[in-house]
Amino acid sequence: MDELLTILEQNARLSVDELATMTGRDTKEVEKTVKNYEKKGVIIKYKTVINWDRVQDKRDVLALIEVKVTPQKDVGFDMVAGRIHKFPEVKSCYLLSGTYDLLLVVEGKDIHTIANFVSEKLAPLDSVKGTVTHFMLKKCKEDGETLEKEEKNKRLAITY
Repeated sequence: MDELLTILEQNARLSVDELATMTGRDTKEVEKTVKNYEKKGVIIKYKTVINWDRVQDKRDVLALIEVKVTPQKDVGFDMVAGRIHKFPEVKSCYLLSGTYDLLLVVEGKDIHTIANFVSEKLAPLDSVKGTVTHFMLKKCKEDGETLEKEEKNKRLAITY
């Protein structure tokens, strides 16, 4: 694996100079490599992980939806997955092994919005054979980052 990609995945805010120093490469070489990765679609976008619970009074509802689909002749799951992930409510779409074929991360302003998405947009699709919806209650960790600071135990230790 490319060391440069590993470093950028952990902290995309580093400057080209900092990346060059960390990798032992020339600054111009690092800059050229990053631009090439962006052009080829290796680096898709730079992302900030935000703990929205600390910013908003009322946050959007997130749901994980397991979807069982019938694969299409000659294209497998790609056609139905492509159709599903174009819905604006769908934030992520993954092909899975196991009981369900797709896992969707869906966002809506409330539970009813997500329920309407499932009943009016997702379930009516010909290839969709079944869904199971799980509502996200709390995010503890996202993209490798712990969202809640761990508080030190304020209780005194008991010794004998």
